[in-house]
Amino acid sequence: MFTELNSLLGASTESLERGKLILIRDCESDGSFLVHHFLSYYVKAGCKVCFLGLVQSFSHYNVIAQKLGVNLVSAKDDGQLIFLEGLRSYTDLLFGKQETEQANPLRFLRAGSDLKPLYDFVCASLAPSSDESWKCPVLIIDDVSVLLSLGVTAVQVLDFMQYCRASVCSKYKGNVLCLVHNHSECEDEENELVTKSLWHQSSLVLHTEGLTTGFCKDVHGQLTLTWRVPTGRKGEKEKSEVYQYKIHDKNVTFFARGLSAAVL
Repeated sequence: MFTELNSLLGASTESLERGKLILIRDCESDGSFLVHHFLSYYVKAGCKVCFLGLVQSFSHYNVIAQKLGVNLVSAKDDGQLIFLEGLRSYTDLLFGKQETEQANPLRFLRAGSDLKPLYDFVCASLAPSSDESWKCPVLIIDDVSVLLSLGVTAVQVLDFMQYCRASVCSKYKGNVLCLVHNHSECEDEENELVTKSLWHQSSLVLHTEGLTTGFCKDVHGQLTLTWRVPTGRKGEKEKSEVYQYKIHDKNVTFFARGLSAAVL
């Protein structure tokens, strides 16, 4: 269903790139549709996926994935998808029994400590196993901004992301993908620090934003792809391409700025 996005990103399930950090950043526009795309893409590709769903319930992601031709329930049952349902973990932490707290990956919220329990959960989920034949491991976080809202400091979030990159990208030869929300009308220094730091570490940045002209029923937003290309002598430079898009029920269409079918 997202064949246009796959074509846009040069992605196919047969040619998986590894060792990459992919950042989705949105501003005045919801970039969640890209999270759903990549989740479905990696499951279809046969990757082992650890998904930290800190915003929505599992059923929410499953309903959308089914529209894209992917059954997340089957992926969970097969052990391909390890899903952390943040909303349920929050509730268990607040109202659950104390003896079960040590098994909760979000128990650092109560203790006010670093994110090691969450990091341990990621490693346990994606560590290679001799009895599994999945392709490269993938960590998806939706979304990093929630951790800041829950009182985790920017330094703790960046430390967590650095450890995840070291394990998933370098050690396990997999990929990490995360979403960060930005609000132009709200000055959040910690969120800005996390966003800029992840931007500089990322191999690919997908930045969605609203139209400067305001709402339009035929164009829902603008997507900027930014990646780095080598320039020789171990140097590199950023390269960007800008598209506009319209989200449909089961797919997304992309087009150059000003070339929407409604305009033409």
